[in-house]
Order: sequence, then C-alpha cells, then structure tokens
Amino acid sequence: MEDFQNQYSMPRIGDQAPDFEAVTTTGKIKFSEYAKDRWVVLFSHPADFTPVCTTEMSGFATRKAEFEQLNTALMGLSIDSVHAHLGWVNNVKNNTGVYFDFPIIADIDMKVSKLYGMLQPNESETAAVRAVFFIDPTKKIRLIMYYPLNVGRNMDEILRALNALQVADKNKVALPLDWKPGDKVIIPPPKTLAEMEERLADTSCEKVDFYLAKKSL
Repeated sequence: MEDFQNQYSMPRIGDQAPDFEAVTTTGKIKFSEYAKDRWVVLFSHPADFTPVCTTEMSGFATRKAEFEQLNTALMGLSIDSVHAHLGWVNNVKNNTGVYFDFPIIADIDMKVSKLYGMLQPNESETAAVRAVFFIDPTKKIRLIMYYPLNVGRNMDEILRALNALQVADKNKVALPLDWKPGDKVIIPPPKTLAEMEERLADTSCEKVDFYLAKKSL
C-alpha cells in the first residue's frame, strides 16, 4: 500500500507545485521558469486524437486570450509522444482552424502525471484523468479539479474560478456561491467583539448578520 501511495501521490491545495523538466510541443520546458511571475493552469487529457479531449483542448485554445488577460499561461499534458501531439495539433488546425499554440507535455514516461497525481489507477493506469491545477506566481497550488475520462470540463467554470482566486487575493475577500465578476464579495467576518459592534453599525455594506456581509468592489 505504501508503494502504491508513493507512486500515485497527489499534491494538495496549498502545496508548492512540484518542479519538472519536460519535452513539449513548444520545446523543452522547466516548469519553474515557465511559471515565473504569472499564474499557470496545468491540465491533463487522456489521449490525443480522441473526441472529448479535442473539444476540451479547442476550448482552452479559443479562450487563451482570456487566460492571458488574467496573467495566466496554459500548459497541457497527456501520455503521448511529442510526434503524436504535433500530428493532433496539425489535424485539428486543418479540420477546424483551431490552433493549440500552448505547450503540451509529452509525458511518455508518466513522470509528470505521477508527480501531480494525474493517474488514477481505478480509472486508468495508462491514461491521465482530466485534472486541472491552478498554480499562482509563488508556485503554490491554489485549486485542483478532477474529471473522469468520459466527462468534459466546463471552461466557463475554470475561468470563473481563476478570476475568483485573483479577486480574493487582491482584495482580501471571499467569494459567495456562484460569484462572477461584478457581483458583490464577502467581507471577512469580525474576530473581536469590537469588530462585531463596528460591523453591526456599518451601513456601507449589505448585511445578513454580523458574520455575513457583502460589498461591491
């Protein structure tokens, strides 16, 4: 059991993102250098030339500018060769006009997949599940999403979550259910009686009670 856990260890939210070097469709990359001074969304797909993966990668590609506006770089991965990646990228571009012009890791030896817990043995031991890692400029993992092989991701939710993380960091606030840009944010609750009294007297925010108050940014 210990060997199994070590082989398929899974980084957690708050952990430093494991560094690695890998061959990608844009050349050899060292993750820590690629991620310098920006966010990275690192995501895996089960295999090239497959239908669900093609829709997902196309989604990332067509909305790449939205990620760039949030100072975020994309990096894909699957357990395929770089030659398979290049053939798939070219095939999709020729057939649909969509160009995957971000690095896609060729993880033939499964090194990165195992490092990030992208292999889920009860789902598949040879294909990465649909994992998404949100990594901030300090190289800390801030959010992780996992989807099974047969269910595609939601690009709106990925961008919403990324935006929410950045808004929460910048403004020292929390975000409520279904928050989207422009919605009110949650003010941190009081920590002392004095702060509670101050909150109760505050007329500048929307209060349900002293512990749940919202404001516009």
